[in-house]
Amino acid sequence: MRAVTTLDELLGTVARLVTDGVTPACQVAVARDGAILASETFGAARPTTRFAAYSATKPIVASAVWLLIGAGRLDPARPVADLVPELATAMPTVTLEQVLLHTSGFPNAPMTAVEGADAERRRARFAEWTLEWEPGTRFEYHATSAHWVLADLIERVTGDDFRDVVERDVCAPLGLPRLLGIPPTDQHDIAPGVPSGDQAAAPVVIDPTALDRPDVRAAGVPGGGAIMTAADLARFYQALLADRIGLWDAAVLTDAKTNVRCSFPDPLMGVPANRTLGLVLAGDDGLHQMRYAMFGAGCSPGSFGHAGAYGQVGWADPATGTSFAFLKNGLNADMVADAVHLIPIVDLAAALD
Repeated sequence: MRAVTTLDELLGTVARLVTDGVTPACQVAVARDGAILASETFGAARPTTRFAAYSATKPIVASAVWLLIGAGRLDPARPVADLVPELATAMPTVTLEQVLLHTSGFPNAPMTAVEGADAERRRARFAEWTLEWEPGTRFEYHATSAHWVLADLIERVTGDDFRDVVERDVCAPLGLPRLLGIPPTDQHDIAPGVPSGDQAAAPVVIDPTALDRPDVRAAGVPGGGAIMTAADLARFYQALLADRIGLWDAAVLTDAKTNVRCSFPDPLMGVPANRTLGLVLAGDDGLHQMRYAMFGAGCSPGSFGHAGAYGQVGWADPATGTSFAFLKNGLNADMVADAVHLIPIVDLAAALD
């Protein structure tokens, strides 16, 4: 029999992250059947305070790509260079599928937030990129580079700024605020990052305090720059669980939630990456807690989600209809040790009655 827990147990455990000094502030949200069951804020923040989501951003941007795939405007099998000619010389065969799966071979390709936000500068930088290994032969996490390509594809196909497309075509229909590319006039009540530990030794691409800069928040880094509340993230995952408004093509959404297209080993954790077109799938091999989504021990094999640097969590479990989100602003350089504090929380969330 599956162990069950209560919301009070979950919220009490989250609250202790603040009292124990793990993070100055955090938010947690649980949703089910299209509604928020609980949304609580702890520490130096308010219920309306927004947090940097880091790589929990990635599925939101991917979901804008799914819309274009469903409309026949993008094809996962097509080389991205067909639409992004600046990539044609260095990577003529890299496909959209490979970009979404982190198998495209340019994990460390450089792009600053301000460069990427400007189409002309972004494309000039693309022309300087080179492959680091043969596309389609391995998995290596592309922390920011792959999603700059996705952003450019969105702009090439729609003719509109990728940040506006995400807001117009994903956020607005789901009743969510603008999550990516926050203008300076709307950057109030965002929890500032509070670094701890030896940041120089941290294996991260984004400077831990970069998302406190107004220009970076406005840039809307598509691989890790969304600003939101935990409730926003939980609502997004509810929409993926049951697309009540028919936003996405049903076959495309089902594929994104269920079809593992990349099972190459994750070099960091040594387990199959279990990547779909934009999500991480828990799987039935018992290794789901080692995948980059911070699944709870009791999450079903069909659970899907994506984590973010410094302990940001977003996932959904179709077996229970539950979506879970957790965001914090404590930026511990030792992210593996930091994650240990979150294991009891995601386990409790997965076992909610």
